[in-house]
Amino acid sequence: MDQHTDIYGVIGHPLTHSLSPIMQNAAFVEKGLNAIYLAFDTENVEDALKGMRALGLKGMSVTIPHKSSVIPLLDQVDDPAKQIGAVNTIVNDRGRLIGYNTDAFGALEALKEKTQVFGKTCLILGAGGAARAIGYILKKQGADLTLANRSRVRGEELANFLECPFIPLEKVADVQVDLLIQTTSVGMYPNNNESIVPSDALNPVTVVMDIVYNPIETKLLTTAKDLGCVTVNGLGMFIRQGAEQFKLWTGLEAPFETMRSVVEEALRKAE
Repeated sequence: MDQHTDIYGVIGHPLTHSLSPIMQNAAFVEKGLNAIYLAFDTENVEDALKGMRALGLKGMSVTIPHKSSVIPLLDQVDDPAKQIGAVNTIVNDRGRLIGYNTDAFGALEALKEKTQVFGKTCLILGAGGAARAIGYILKKQGADLTLANRSRVRGEELANFLECPFIPLEKVADVQVDLLIQTTSVGMYPNNNESIVPSDALNPVTVVMDIVYNPIETKLLTTAKDLGCVTVNGLGMFIRQGAEQFKLWTGLEAPFETMRSVVEEALRKAE
């Protein structure tokens, strides 16, 4: 590190278990870039962006709870992120802060490794920013969506945005779909034994994706695999959204396998 080191980072709260620094710093080393990626745990998103501008940070990841509140503080937001209503990536383009959403891209690419999306019936569980991003891009890809959520108010609001049906969470077993996507934090470390999906909501023809990546195999995915379902863990989405961030910041193709390897190693050590 020296006076020419480019600084990147992630803002959010809390950031105790974030693996983004490990992933992005490995990518910078692999590409021979004089750059570093740091975690900035903050609840004050407005001051964080003032600091980004003042210190000339080149790029920033944005995570919970700032993905929506950051939008009015930016100079420009690309159209998909604007429609989704969430930004997870900021590029500092010579003093102009531009917002993007790479979550949607990451989820789609991870799914495409295991299944086609066009024409598939899809049940999305959750109504947060990730559900919004994933629902948006799957609808663009021609999927037939249904949304389920614990809170009816939030669920119906997102269902209206996605122009799809809403069902209460307790009714998920009544719906048979080609693709089920779990977008909440249920099952995330340290609550590894939790799942909001009853086993009778699954059948062997269903592809099941859980966006939680710590643990790599959640209780939902273990249950789905035992029933013969094709499963998609959250690691692929996490790595692919991070790789797209790297490309937006540097203009270079990301070293995907290196990024995957260091994250997998970190998760194994944490077990």
